[in-house]
Amino acid sequence: MDRVVEVEQRCADAWPALRDVPLGEWRLRAAGGFTGRANSALTTGSPGCPVPWALRLVRAFAARNAIAPTAHVVVGSRSEEAVSAAGWRVDAAHPGGAESLVLTGRPESFASPKGDGVGVSAVPTSAWWELTAQDNPTPAQRHVLGSGFIVGFGSVVRGGRVVAAVRGAVVGDLLHIARLVVRPEVRRGGVARALMGGLASWGVANGATRCALQVAEHNTAALTLYASLGCTEHHRYRYWIP
Repeated sequence: MDRVVEVEQRCADAWPALRDVPLGEWRLRAAGGFTGRANSALTTGSPGCPVPWALRLVRAFAARNAIAPTAHVVVGSRSEEAVSAAGWRVDAAHPGGAESLVLTGRPESFASPKGDGVGVSAVPTSAWWELTAQDNPTPAQRHVLGSGFIVGFGSVVRGGRVVAAVRGAVVGDLLHIARLVVRPEVRRGGVARALMGGLASWGVANGATRCALQVAEHNTAALTLYASLGCTEHHRYRYWIP
């Protein structure tokens, strides 16, 4: 399997949609509108039919699930050429940014013993939800963030308060890292690095030998942090709409 396709498929497995329907090698995903990744058609590989017809099926699936028709397309891929030729365009107004980078790295290179207040649990706490989603997460948020075969909910507690949180999911040998949030008052104090180190150790203990992160192009702070941990760009994807 192509390495880009393999990484995209594992990332999709790590970020489970409420509905995930195959269309050939494509995946039609819906999760109540929560995140572009869980509410778009992953277009790696062949849909098993002409792309214009496949895109009509994408639109029908979106209508049935009350979401906007959207295609998740790897930059420079054959799918991108075909989706463009079918008349779709890049969604420049996408709330999370039209283009994202997929970074990969080796978790053992930044794994570290649990620092003061750093922990990774199998069950998300209300404080973890409050930081990463909201006080009362929707069913879609609970499914996307809370489910999976091996999922870890990382947090940093200082003064009895959760000041940072992150989600990790292990799929095969890949640690998927997402939803890193640090409260403004403790930023630039090494909290994010300590939390990432604790999550990396948890991932390695659960069989991960590599990691992946999907980061919006405009999120320069996150990109700077992940670069300092040895993560590099693997490929990019964009969201396309009719």
